[in-house]
Amino acid sequence: MKISIVCVGKIKEKFFRDAIDEYSKRLSRYTKLNIIEVADEMTPDGASAVLEDQIREKEGVRILAKLPQDALIVTLEIAGKNYSSEEFASWIEDCSVRGKSHICFVIGGSLGLHNSVCKRADLALSFSKMTFPHQLMRVILCEQIYRAFRIIQHEPYHK
Repeated sequence: MKISIVCVGKIKEKFFRDAIDEYSKRLSRYTKLNIIEVADEMTPDGASAVLEDQIREKEGVRILAKLPQDALIVTLEIAGKNYSSEEFASWIEDCSVRGKSHICFVIGGSLGLHNSVCKRADLALSFSKMTFPHQLMRVILCEQIYRAFRIIQHEPYHK
């Protein structure tokens, strides 16, 4: 199984980078992880809804250009499907059984994802109804992918 994460922006905070590096290292036992960053757009304070949509669209074009053709596409969206950690692990395992050897998760920028990206998704996934900074969401996603592989392998970590 191969896992890709396409995300908007670079991680500036060292503590987030360190956490992502640690989970990437841990995941290397189970899967090949590839993180693909696309440039983010600056959003001026007080931006109109039209300008915000234009920003999402520009970022969306960059995201769509980086999506692997052979991958199952999973967008992270507040309105997406919720899974427990065990259900998420089961979903990943089921993808593998069905011959889907590449899953690509997509994390939008500070304004979220453009509709064109959401339409491309095979699954919209939600970790919470709360909004998280996209940098932190990358850490949370890596941790949950790692947890899922531990669960799949019947290794302690999921309780």
